[in-house]
Amino acid sequence: MITSMTGFARREASGNWGTLVCELRSVNHRFLEVGFRLPDELRAAEGELRARLTRALRRGKVDCSVSYRRPAGGDGALTLDGAALERLLSAIEIVRNALPEPPLVDALDVLRWPGVLREEGVGGEALLAAADTVFSATLAELSAARAREGERLRELLEQRCTALEALVQDVRARLPEVHARLRARLAERVGELTTSVDPERLEQEVAVLLQRLDVDEEIERLGGHITEVRRVIAGNEPAGRRLDFLMQELNREANTLSSKSQDLETTRTAVDMKVIIEQMREQVQNAE
Repeated sequence: MITSMTGFARREASGNWGTLVCELRSVNHRFLEVGFRLPDELRAAEGELRARLTRALRRGKVDCSVSYRRPAGGDGALTLDGAALERLLSAIEIVRNALPEPPLVDALDVLRWPGVLREEGVGGEALLAAADTVFSATLAELSAARAREGERLRELLEQRCTALEALVQDVRARLPEVHARLRARLAERVGELTTSVDPERLEQEVAVLLQRLDVDEEIERLGGHITEVRRVIAGNEPAGRRLDFLMQELNREANTLSSKSQDLETTRTAVDMKVIIEQMREQVQNAE
């Protein structure tokens, strides 16, 4: 089933460890690009969460944001991380020495620096387990949203395929009339000549001209590409890159059809084809 790269999901969970809110947003992208914004208490879980997301999704630019709110009225003791404080003070000293007018450093700003001050009893295994659960639920919701969007995308592509197929049939049905009109036009011009023309030589020239302007191959390839598009969007594998290639091939055949055409209606039909193919190409950009 074709899947979209566009989707959004949000889940919230609360417990004695506090409140977690997880949001996942995804848009189209050539490859899979993942960004995480996690609170300090969950930094250790980023590797596992990232690996789980890459196993679930193939393509798209995905942003994961997790916010954490400590439980109200928490009475955990505050602990100062000496190593983190020492690293921060060393960095501050380097900055002071580099500036002509060393700035004043507020103690509260130092304490607000991530990792310097921790509250005992907050986080731990319970918080990590809760983050794992809420992330899994959010990821499942995102996958479902992308699947629903993919189904709508499949329906739109199917409609465009039907419209494109009808235009191909119109061109195919007009071919005998176009050939007959071309023969009549040549015969009329030959009749205007004052010298006699060898009928056999004339027939050879007509055959060469018809072969040069023949669009049977283009029509057959257009039909084949439409069939392949339908097969791809009905399959279970990621289809975005293959569909993008098929759009290029469809557009190439429509351009060739337009350049070979000696009939105004066929030229207009080729333009209509290119409009539909461009609409399909824009829709395909969201396919995983």
